[in-house]
Amino acid sequence: MAVESALAEFKETAGNEPFQLQGSKMLKVQLQGETIEAKLGSMVAYQGDVKFEHAGSGGLKRMAKKAVTGEGAELMKVSGTGEVFLADLAQEIQLVKLSDEAITVNGANLLAFDADIDWDIKKVDGVSGFMGGGMFNTHLSGTGYVAMLSDGPPVLLELDGEDTFADPQAAITWSEGVKTSVKTDVNLKTFIGRGSGETVQMAFSGKGWLLIQPSEGRVTGAAAGGQASGGGLGKLLSG
Repeated sequence: MAVESALAEFKETAGNEPFQLQGSKMLKVQLQGETIEAKLGSMVAYQGDVKFEHAGSGGLKRMAKKAVTGEGAELMKVSGTGEVFLADLAQEIQLVKLSDEAITVNGANLLAFDADIDWDIKKVDGVSGFMGGGMFNTHLSGTGYVAMLSDGPPVLLELDGEDTFADPQAAITWSEGVKTSVKTDVNLKTFIGRGSGETVQMAFSGKGWLLIQPSEGRVTGAAAGGQASGGGLGKLLSG
């Protein structure tokens, strides 16, 4: 009992909401017969009668887009009755609730969302075929919860009509109505850096908001020379 008392600060948080944060880096989803979609391999624990299956690309249209772009979130369907705990590489989780609204999320930062929310893969205006890494993003619309990952505490930028520029991997999510395009800085093309963030930037215009993480994102999967994050279940479901 002394050990349990010492660990009391980490006790599971209780609540009635279906999506609820457990600290800043773990999400608990309470299932009551419904289905959610979550990042492939993000399950770290569950209780109850819960089923996991690969979500595919969400229909032929989205499957074709994913095949052409090589982008989009790798998702799994989570259904049943019980509690599911989700996390990814101890990144921080930002939880929002849409109310007949729409947002765009970088696919790498998408952790989970209600299955009733509609989603599609959208291309940034001005993107050529060889560009990737944040240039094709996930558009979410409807009513329900959306959980997103951020590599460190993010900052919310208000957009007032003037262009704002960001590294494609640093932009987590932005509001409906904000227009995106590509800016290429030819003066930095000869620099050797972590990636294309310095030479290829995303431009955001219009009125709304933009959430930025203090990082160009975690290196995972093939880019890290190994398997995708998420452990055994992620590898099993990914085939």
